[in-house]
Amino acid sequence: MVQLATDADFASIVNEKENVIVKYYADWCGTCKLFAPKFRRLSEDERFSNISFIEINAEESPEARKLGGVNNLPFVATFTKGKLQEAYATGKEEAVMAMLEKL
Repeated sequence: MVQLATDADFASIVNEKENVIVKYYADWCGTCKLFAPKFRRLSEDERFSNISFIEINAEESPEARKLGGVNNLPFVATFTKGKLQEAYATGKEEAVMAMLEKL
């Protein structure tokens, strides 16, 4: 399951959960829309049941965007116990799988 977050709850989610992967998107981003079902499918994969999947609108949540170091969209970042681990601008499922396997 993918949880939608905003600046209001992003920091608490990232700090409370052991492992988190965040997909940053914008409503105008075509690649983000194409990547959304792949990200959702990964969130339902039993191998990653110990990881929290978060989506955040990068334009509406500048603080969360800053914490992830977002420089392009779609952008994916992983956090462990609130600390940023990896962060890339990617819409490729294989790249996200590799990030998940490191958590």
